[in-house]
Amino acid sequence: MSELMSSDSYEECRTTADWLMSNTQVRPIVGIVCGSGMGGLAEMLKDPQVFKYSDIPNFPRSTVHGHAGRLVFGTLKGKPCVCMQGRFHLYEGYPIQKITLPMRVFKLMGVETMILTNAAGGLNQDYKVGDVMIIKDHINMPGFAGINPLAGPNDDRFGVRFPCMSDAYDRELRQLATDVATELGYNDFLQEGVYCVLGGPSFETIAECRMLHRLGADAVGMSTVHEVIVARHAGMRCFALSLITNKSVMDYDSQEKANHQEVLEAGRQRAEQLEKLVTTMVARLEHNNNKD
Repeated sequence: MSELMSSDSYEECRTTADWLMSNTQVRPIVGIVCGSGMGGLAEMLKDPQVFKYSDIPNFPRSTVHGHAGRLVFGTLKGKPCVCMQGRFHLYEGYPIQKITLPMRVFKLMGVETMILTNAAGGLNQDYKVGDVMIIKDHINMPGFAGINPLAGPNDDRFGVRFPCMSDAYDRELRQLATDVATELGYNDFLQEGVYCVLGGPSFETIAECRMLHRLGADAVGMSTVHEVIVARHAGMRCFALSLITNKSVMDYDSQEKANHQEVLEAGRQRAEQLEKLVTTMVARLEHNNNKD
């Protein structure tokens, strides 16, 4: 229990933020989290400064193939950014507070907007492999069982005890993404829907997929939601995208099977367009921030 209580302490996050700020001149206002097969976003940063997770005080380490395990600082379209190449998941065995620690570190470094990407299975039968889904809302399945990154004592320096989540995914940023996608000619593969998070690492059963679909989930995955909860708790704006890398199996007669290699391959094929969408959005963020 002591690990759980100490993992997200203000002092621990402050130590990490201070260490990073003493080792880089970049003061990021945008944070980006790269999902499976989408680490290329970090490669777009100008004048990159790279830190291995293993070198950063208090940082967990990414153990998943397709996640590089590096924090990259630099500028994207003139905006100072920090990019996580690889994230952390419940199935790696970390306490949920440890998984979300980077969000609080970013907040202490001055980040205002979080952009998160993930690979997800499509539950919505209209979705195709390679579609990009703007997340408009989420279903936090582990949260139903009390597994929430805000469980335990609340530190008011980060946020309030009972944060609102009805506005978790920023409406203006979702509109911006839609506008940018239209300009770039991406409308034929852009969707908007509800993301459901599960613990993993096993992929879902057919019965589970059917249940989640009936509950209103359009896509299912193993990340993002916990990070968004902590980022919103700390007052950061959030925008998230799912790359639909496989169609969830809903039919008992199907011979299809989900596998991680398929996920990485779909990521590679769509990555360039996804990067263009995100970088164009980042270029325009100041218009939104100026009114705040």
